[in-house]
Order: sequence, then structure tokens, then C-alpha cells
Amino acid sequence: MADSKVNVLLVGSGGREHALAWKLLQSPLINRLYVAPGNAGTEDYNISISATDIKSLTNFAKEKGCFTIVGPEIPLELGLVDALESELLITFSPSKEEARLETSKSYAKQFMKSNHIPTASFDIFNDYGSALDYCRDKEGNVVIKADGLASGKGVFVCTNLKEATSALKTIFIERVFGDSGKIVVIEEKLSGYEVSLMAICDGKNASPFGTAMDHKRLLDQDKGPNTGGMGAISPALGFDEKQLENAMEKIIRPVVRKTGFKGFLYAGLMITEDGPKVLEFNARLGDPETQALLPRLRSDFLQSLLDITEQGLDSAEKELDWDSSYSCCVVMCSRGYPSNAEVGFPIHGLEDAQKLDGIFVFHAGTKMRDKNLITSGGRVLSVTAKGDTLSDASGTAYNAVKLISWEGENHRSDIGRTAPF
Repeated sequence: MADSKVNVLLVGSGGREHALAWKLLQSPLINRLYVAPGNAGTEDYNISISATDIKSLTNFAKEKGCFTIVGPEIPLELGLVDALESELLITFSPSKEEARLETSKSYAKQFMKSNHIPTASFDIFNDYGSALDYCRDKEGNVVIKADGLASGKGVFVCTNLKEATSALKTIFIERVFGDSGKIVVIEEKLSGYEVSLMAICDGKNASPFGTAMDHKRLLDQDKGPNTGGMGAISPALGFDEKQLENAMEKIIRPVVRKTGFKGFLYAGLMITEDGPKVLEFNARLGDPETQALLPRLRSDFLQSLLDITEQGLDSAEKELDWDSSYSCCVVMCSRGYPSNAEVGFPIHGLEDAQKLDGIFVFHAGTKMRDKNLITSGGRVLSVTAKGDTLSDASGTAYNAVKLISWEGENHRSDIGRTAPF
């Protein structure tokens, strides 16, 4: 397949998927790209199939003979890859079972404990009372996580019992996360700095696929509620080649050997005095890390994925070529995000921003209405820039952000401008 033109089905609608589409379209191997359902940034390639419509996605991929890449986590949990592979269709994403590393935090923590993968100590609870008693014993200085998928919003870093009690009420009593909050994981709070490590896996082995630093809190100086991500820089600062190989050998490769994981494996790491420890696994590339990462990749992305799928990692490892620049991605979001985003507002200034040198604007919560671009989600745009220094990249990104506006637009002003550790 890697020597002939291919049809590609890309599943998802966020900034990550626009960045993936942008990179895939650079390959001379691509015949047709289909994005399901996509956003305004991928409008020319969109098909009107929901990312959760497993049957329709499978039928479409079969009809068009597509190589399928799954961007977000929910289709993985619903078994899209299993359905595709039952039809002997080629994918580069993990199965439902492999994706449990992300879709169930309690499973992931127990897996790490059983396989001696470094992580924070933890306990698991399925009722409010016993979880609250545990938090009292820890004086509320804990991290509380809803077990299932919560779009990056189900994690509460608490410093006292009042905050811990509020988090438990949100999960257990108010049931904000529905069935995803039937179980909670309560962890010790680790000290250090965070690194997002992404790896490319063939079911037997793994190689690094770049590093980044994500900024999850809504407000400057890492204040406010957790979000899906308000910005990212790449590569990660303070994380050298020796540390990278140590994390690959102690964390990523043991996971792949044990589970047969295929696709992109993301490890959110806390770099502690005792070395890297896993905060979370994702069974796909991160968002907004992907938007910061892919502009630095020189290689033919599609060629590499096809080679790994057909021949294993060794065939493509040498093809992964990264430039030495820094990148900075600033996420622009709607008023009310992450709880109740206000949408439907016209977006202004995008064309002027895209005229700036070195700017990449990736769409997320956008759509076209009467030939006008409007907001349609919480995270609306990811504005990425590259530079010889992080300061250069950040400055260019914010120059573009200044040119873009809509009613209620919100963004952090410190991405790439303050040391993250």
C-alpha cells in the first residue's frame, strides 16, 4: 500500500484532527482524505458521519477502502478499531481493550501497579462516603480523578478538605460526568514538572514521537479549572535525551510489550526527584500537543504510518525527521468554557492572522453558517507558531492571536512566556 495512492479516513472534529489533516495532505501518497465529521478548517474533506457512529464509519471505510486514523478517545472506547479490523480494514489506532489505558483510570492505575510502572500511590472508591473519609485522612491534599472519559475535565488537584469535598460532590452527588464518575481514583499529589511524551507503537515496540508541555488550567499562572488544554509548547523544556530514553524504557516499552498496543501512546509524566512517574495515559495524540508538534515534523507523516502498519516500527523509525525549532500553540476559546461555552459568534481577523510568517491556525469549534465562519464549541482555534527560540515562537503566536476576535473570546496570555517548572 505504501507504494501506491491511498484513501484516508480521519475520525474527529477538533484542533488535533485539523492538524493531522493538514499534515496528511502534504503526502504525495494520499489519494482522497475524508474527515468525519470535521470542522470548518477541514470543510473541503468533511463527511457527515458522527465520530460515534461506529457502523456508518465502518461501512464508509469499507466502501472507500480507507486507511483509518482515529483522533479522539470516544470512538476508541466504542470499539471503532475492532469493527474496522473485523472487516479486514487497515487502521493506525488501538483496539477497545488497548484503549482502556485511557478510558478507565482505575484499570490504568492497577495495570501500572501490577507491572511496576512508576506512578503515584492511589486508592479506588465507588461511593461518596468512603472517598470522603479517605480525603479527611489526607487532609484533602490529594488528586481526585473520575474513572472514565471526561474531556480532560475530570481531574481535581486539591489542596485542602474543602476542595476535595467539592470535587467528590461534583462527581458523586451532582454526577456531572455521568457514568464516567461512578468510580474515582484518589492519588497522592506528586511534585515536579509535567511533560507530555508521545510515542509511536507497532504492537511490539515503540519509538518517541515528540515531547510537549500542555497547559491545562483555564487561567494564567495555572489557575482556574482544568480544561482540555489551553496551549502547549514543543519540545518539552528540561527533558533531555537521557531522560527521554529512561521514560521510554521504564514506561512506554513495557506497556507496549504487555498490551500489544498499536498506534499513538501518550504518557502524561510528572518529572520528580525519583524520575518520571505517570500521571495518565492517552490512547491517541494529545490536543493541543499535536498542534504544537506536527509543524516541527519534516517527514512524510502518512508514509511513516503506512510503513509501520505494514512492516513494523523499524521500517519507519529512520524516516521520522524533526526540525530543531521551538513551537508554541495558544488555544482561543469561547466565553463560558469549560462548563457552558457560548457559541454562534462570527470570527473576525483570521485571514490577517494567517498572512503572518510562520503561523499555523488549526480549527476546532468552528463551522460555516451562511458563508460566515462562526464559533461552535468551547475550544475554537489553536494558533501555532515556530521560532528559533521559545520566546520567538510565543511572540509570533500572540501577534496572530491579537488579530483574531469574536464576542466573548478568551485565551491565556502566558503560554510559552513563563517557565513551566
